[in-house]
Amino acid sequence: MAAKRPPTLDAIDVKILAALQRDGRSTIQKLAGRIGLSPRAGLERVRRLEGAGIIAGYQAVIELRHLSRPVNVFAEIILEKQASGRRVEKRLAGLDAVVECWEVSGAVDYIARIVCADLSEYEELTSSLIDEDDLGVARIVSHVALRPVRRFSGYPERLLVPRRG
Repeated sequence: MAAKRPPTLDAIDVKILAALQRDGRSTIQKLAGRIGLSPRAGLERVRRLEGAGIIAGYQAVIELRHLSRPVNVFAEIILEKQASGRRVEKRLAGLDAVVECWEVSGAVDYIARIVCADLSEYEELTSSLIDEDDLGVARIVSHVALRPVRRFSGYPERLLVPRRG
């Protein structure tokens, strides 16, 4: 079966994506008015973008510091052998403290953002990853986050335009 091609996006689709990144709770009426469409046309476009998987979902952005004082750590994970990558990925995906993880190039195999109640919980988690013999984690280099300088708030609009070619 051939891979499904993403729909061709026009300037209005890009405006919809940019607007929904800024305010995912916007009503269709507000959104359509903001970009110059009827509510029905706006809804049809949003549904098409959702159906194509371009809009992957909606979520609330929670300011955790108002609820607790967790420890945010950026962990560089280095494997003993590349072959154990799948096992490590499966294990990391199953840990709720791992809120984000990226496979990266260079001297490090993964960079994970790990959020724990305190440093002892983080130390316990990382020790368990290193101590699991069949996992193949050689070491973890930890960077405790002090404060956010800029948080993710959506992609730049210029990147929302598909490349031709």
